[in-house]
Amino acid sequence: MNRTSPLSGIVIAAVTILSGSAAADAGSPAGPASSAAAAVFNVRDYGAVGDGHVNDSPAIAKAITAANAAGGGTVEFPAGTYKSKNTVHLKSNVTIQLDAGSTVLGSVADTYDASEPNANDRYQDYGHSHFHDAMFYGDNVTNIGFTGSGTIDGGGYLVTATRNPGAGEADKIISLTRCKNLVLSGVTLRRGGHFAALINDCDNVVSDHLTIDTAGDQDGWNIISTTNVTVTNANISANDDALVFKSDYALGAKLSNGHVTVTNSTLSARCCNALMFGSETCGDFTDYQFQGIKITGAGKSGLGMVSMDGATISDVHYRDITMTGVRSPIFQKIGTRKRCGNNPGVGHISNITYDNITATGSNPSLTPTLWGESGSNHISGATFTNVTITVPGGSPAIATTPPSDNATGYDPTSIGTRPAYGWYLHNADNVRFTGSSVRFATDDNRPAVIAYGGGPVAFDHFMAQRGSGSAYDIGFQTVNGYCIGDSTNTSGGALRVNATGSTQNCGSA
Repeated sequence: MNRTSPLSGIVIAAVTILSGSAAADAGSPAGPASSAAAAVFNVRDYGAVGDGHVNDSPAIAKAITAANAAGGGTVEFPAGTYKSKNTVHLKSNVTIQLDAGSTVLGSVADTYDASEPNANDRYQDYGHSHFHDAMFYGDNVTNIGFTGSGTIDGGGYLVTATRNPGAGEADKIISLTRCKNLVLSGVTLRRGGHFAALINDCDNVVSDHLTIDTAGDQDGWNIISTTNVTVTNANISANDDALVFKSDYALGAKLSNGHVTVTNSTLSARCCNALMFGSETCGDFTDYQFQGIKITGAGKSGLGMVSMDGATISDVHYRDITMTGVRSPIFQKIGTRKRCGNNPGVGHISNITYDNITATGSNPSLTPTLWGESGSNHISGATFTNVTITVPGGSPAIATTPPSDNATGYDPTSIGTRPAYGWYLHNADNVRFTGSSVRFATDDNRPAVIAYGGGPVAFDHFMAQRGSGSAYDIGFQTVNGYCIGDSTNTSGGALRVNATGSTQNCGSA
C-alpha cells in the first residue's frame, strides 16, 4: 500500500522540510541528506475518507504505524478534510505532511485521550501539567515533523484555560514531551484551545513559515525546557501569549533552556504577551537571539521577561524589532513566586540587550519597566541602543514614591502605576541607554524616567519629551552612580535632573 518502497527512513523524510543547503545550514534535525527517496504513506490508502465527517483517526494511526515499522517515512494527507476524533499518537521517524488543501479537523466527540496523572501538577497550571489530552501527542519521539502547506484546525472544540478538560476532551493541537529532532514548518495551526503547540524537554527544533491563528482561543506556541531551537518566518496570532519560552516542573526536574534563534517573524497577542519568557521559570535560560520581529499588538507586554521561580535568565539579545499597539513595550521583572521543585531561591536577569527597537504603546498604558528584587537579586546588565518608545501619555503628575508590587504576580499589571511615563527602573544595576528616546502622544506630567535603587545607570545621547507640568525629566532615587551625557529634551534643551540620595559617577557608569 506504500506509494514508494518503505526501505528508506525518516532521516530522509525529515529533510523534505528544508530544501538543499537550507536544511544543512539550519542544522536540520533530520541529519545528513540521502539520495534515496523517503517512503510515502498516503492516509487514504489506509482508509481515510477526508470528507470532514467520517472519523479518520484510525486510518491516520495505521499510516503512522506503517511508516514507523518501515523504518521511517512521510504520512501524506492529500487535499481534503480529515475529521480526527481521537488522539493521534506520533511515532519516531515519521513526518506528517499536509498537502495544499488538506485540513485535519478536531471534533466535539469525547474520545480524545484523558489527561494523565501528574505528581508534580502543583507546580504549574493544569494545561502545562498534562500532555495526553491533545489532537497529536508524542513522548520520547525522535525525528518527527509536521510539514507541507495544509492546516490542523481544532474546529472550536478544544478546551481553553477557562476550565480543565473533561474526560475525552483535548486542550492542545500538538503536545510533545522529551522529543528530539522536530521540524514544524509550513503548516497552519488554527483554533488551538489552550495551546496550539506545546513542547517540553525537547532538543533540536527547526521551524520555518509556521502559521498559528488562535486569536479566538489562547496560547500560540509554548516552548518549554527546550534547547537548540531555530524559528524563522513565523506568523503567530494568539489571544494569550503568542511565542513564549518557559521552564516548569511538569516532568519532575529542573531543566535547562537555550541556544535559540527567532528571526523574521510576526507576532500578536490580544490579551497578553507577544514574545515572552515565563511565567513558569524553573530552569535557567541562556543564549537567545531575536531579530527582525514585528509585533502588531499585545494586551500586556511586547517583549516580556520574568523570573518568578528561581531561574537565571541571561545572554538574551533583541535586535531590529518594531512594536505597535502594546500596553507595555518592554518589561522585565524578578519575582518571588518560587513555584518549582527542589526549593528554588530567587532568580536573576542579566546581560539583556535591545538594539534598534521602535515601539508605540496603547491604552491603558503600562510604563516600560525593569523591576529587580532586593539584595543580590537586582536586574543587572541591560543595555538599550537606538530604542525609541512612544507611549499614549495623558497622566497627571503623581507621587514619585515606588509603586506597589505583588511579588508573586508576573505580568506588568502586578506593579502599580509607575511615577514615570517612559521608563521605571527599580533595583537595576549597570543599565545604559544610548541613542534612545521616549515620547508621549498626549501631554504627560510625570517625569520621563525614574530610577530607584541600584546603579550605575547611564544615559548617552538620550532624548525625552517634557510634560508641560512635570517637575523634572529624569529622577534618581538612592542610585549609586548615575551619568547623563549629551542628552536633551525634544526641543533641544538640557534635561532637568532630580537626584535624591544618589551619587553621580560618569566614570563608572
